[in-house]
Amino acid sequence: MEEKRIYTLLLGSNLGDRMRYMQFSKELIEKKCGRILAASSMHETEAWGKTDQDDFLNQALLVESTLNPLDFLDEIQEIEMALGRQRNEKWGPRTIDIDILAIGSEVIDHERLKVPHPGIQERFFVLEPLVEIAADWVHPVLNRSAKDLLDDLRCATP
Repeated sequence: MEEKRIYTLLLGSNLGDRMRYMQFSKELIEKKCGRILAASSMHETEAWGKTDQDDFLNQALLVESTLNPLDFLDEIQEIEMALGRQRNEKWGPRTIDIDILAIGSEVIDHERLKVPHPGIQERFFVLEPLVEIAADWVHPVLNRSAKDLLDDLRCATP
């Protein structure tokens, strides 16, 4: 029996028909990666890191998959490319961005994949949709729940 993992993803889009790119990416994730167990509502947020660009739509997903983490990463990167993702500049505009936020309580430090995603605890646009679908998920390094991380960020932000 193949091992099933629960992948926590964050989708983001700020180019073109954002809603359509989000929908297409979810269809391709279900076709190529695994079953979507939960999806947050859509969140419209200002760009982060490089702020002189259009706002993003973001959505968190829980996906059950039998793929190992690097194969899963390969699949989501293929989905991004199929939907026109170009990696021209760090934090630049994109048709679709699919980040692996977490894989259950696993910790991975590989040259291609860092899990949990570095910076989860610093970003409202990650934590707000994440808390909708997995408020009790515990960050395996920080030992804080997603809800606690969001509360911490709210307290630390003026």
